[in-house]
Amino acid sequence: MNILITGATGFVGKHLVAKLTDHPLTILSRDIERAAKVLGTHHTFIEDINQLSHLNNFDAVINLAGEPIVAKRWTKNQKIRICQSRWDITQKLSQLIASSQKPPHTFISASAIGYYGRQGDQPVDEQSQFYDEFSHQICQKWEQLALEANSATTRVCIARIGIVLGKNGGALSKMLPPFKLGLGGPIGKGKQGMSWIHQDDLVRLITWMLTTPSTLGIYNATAPNPVSNAEFSSALGLALNRPAKIITPPLALRLAMGEMSELLTEGQYVLPSHALSEGFTFKFTDINTALTAIV
Repeated sequence: MNILITGATGFVGKHLVAKLTDHPLTILSRDIERAAKVLGTHHTFIEDINQLSHLNNFDAVINLAGEPIVAKRWTKNQKIRICQSRWDITQKLSQLIASSQKPPHTFISASAIGYYGRQGDQPVDEQSQFYDEFSHQICQKWEQLALEANSATTRVCIARIGIVLGKNGGALSKMLPPFKLGLGGPIGKGKQGMSWIHQDDLVRLITWMLTTPSTLGIYNATAPNPVSNAEFSSALGLALNRPAKIITPPLALRLAMGEMSELLTEGQYVLPSHALSEGFTFKFTDINTALTAIV
């Protein structure tokens, strides 16, 4: 299967590429030299999507591109970068699929559970309503642009990705230092939901969508058992054999991070109902088991 991948050098992309070694891969990257060092020189690399006028030579497209949402404070310009880094590439891919005489049979495009916005302690799945805030607005248009590629010849799958847990990157890379020093703990009362997924299960879910012709539409890419922030903090402390009792005041995060802090102080309990109903099985369903396997 000839596959075009965007965002391949990111935390998720690197692991996905490693699992798709049996397939010819074409990697879209602005820095080909760095991408080749990270992913291997045996792949085909494209620096600019405008080099392509169609996608007739590809069987599938996997779109993971996007500016990290927590990399920098959400200034007006940073918000624009976050949005455009997702919307522009997704729109272009949908246009290329539409202009292909023999389009790819599968288009898998990333989104995020930020689509739902803050949800309190009420569990949500793919059928649930959203709270209209910045994280929702990013994802809503991101998904809309991807779904424009859906047709009788191309099926589109959207993965609303939760907090990805794995080694050497992702959310844990920022959490581990204070927790290893015994300085970790919940944020505020710790009641906010944390909908997580082990990196191995996320890669398995994407490859399952890639190779299962019946998959179509929106899938929550989260483990079946979301936890509260307090439960997550306790599990991480236990995995590291460190105390995890130091509370971080939400106001301190707000002062340090601005609006972006709401990603940490608010949350969702997201359930992967669609994937489960279609027979996908998660390897990691318990937060303690997942964290112990990683750290």
